[in-house]
Amino acid sequence: MEQGFLIDTNVVIGYLSNQLPPESALVIGQLPCVISVITRIELIGWYNATPAQLEKIHLFVDQAQIYNLSEEIIQQTIALRQQYKIKLPDAIIAATAMVHNHALLTRNAEDFKNITNLNFENPWVIS
Repeated sequence: MEQGFLIDTNVVIGYLSNQLPPESALVIGQLPCVISVITRIELIGWYNATPAQLEKIHLFVDQAQIYNLSEEIIQQTIALRQQYKIKLPDAIIAATAMVHNHALLTRNAEDFKNITNLNFENPWVIS
């Protein structure tokens, strides 16, 4: 299976707010929109989002492929929580990426750096 990208909440917000480096925004704009159900919840439930921001978010989410919680993701999340000190939403996002063979696009590399079988990239750090 070819590896794709799962987009973390912070990257979606950066993308929709035009805060990504231009090179990364161009690449992300050409990728399929693939997110975890947790990212959907975090985006739509964003506290203090303006009506304009919510409209952009809803358009993005409506076009996205959303991975819901499956038993395999739940089991991988449990394994990650047992092995690493990681917040539940981050564990679900990491597990979703791992189960579906995706690299994770995230600004929060610090939250995921210790997970050995998770590939991730920070679009704010252009190499």
